[in-house]
Amino acid sequence: MFDNFLIRRDSLKNDYQGGVATGFQLAVRHANYRGVFLSLHNGYYIAVDGEEFPREVQTFEINGQSPRSFEELTTAVWEHWDYDDEAILHVAKPGGLAPGDHEIAFQQSVLAAYGYLPTDEEWVKHPPVPGHGEGSDKTPDIVTYRLPLTDNQE
Repeated sequence: MFDNFLIRRDSLKNDYQGGVATGFQLAVRHANYRGVFLSLHNGYYIAVDGEEFPREVQTFEINGQSPRSFEELTTAVWEHWDYDDEAILHVAKPGGLAPGDHEIAFQQSVLAAYGYLPTDEEWVKHPPVPGHGEGSDKTPDIVTYRLPLTDNQE
């Protein structure tokens, strides 16, 4: 429903550690007007200029906490991500992104929050791979954005 508004358009930046680009980040929002408990947030399908970045290289920063892996978030059963709250998705990529515009293919994966779908128990035990249709909740399509990189080197 809100697929085209999941990424703040001016938020694509490289992440730096010790002056070296280690990846990039985006400011993201949740697509479901109810928000979600973080334990149901399963990561993202994200490809930048055709290069895919699996869930294992993604970390998620929200609620004043340090970035956490999506595996760590599976235990955040009481922590909520409200609809209007912005989070930061960090993606590890040695060297970061080059200056200029980038094409971002993007889909949010959130497991069903309703508790009555036949897949619910299976997806808790074996989460689906983001971007393959399952677990997409309110974002059934991969959406493409064209975003400029804002260099934030310290």
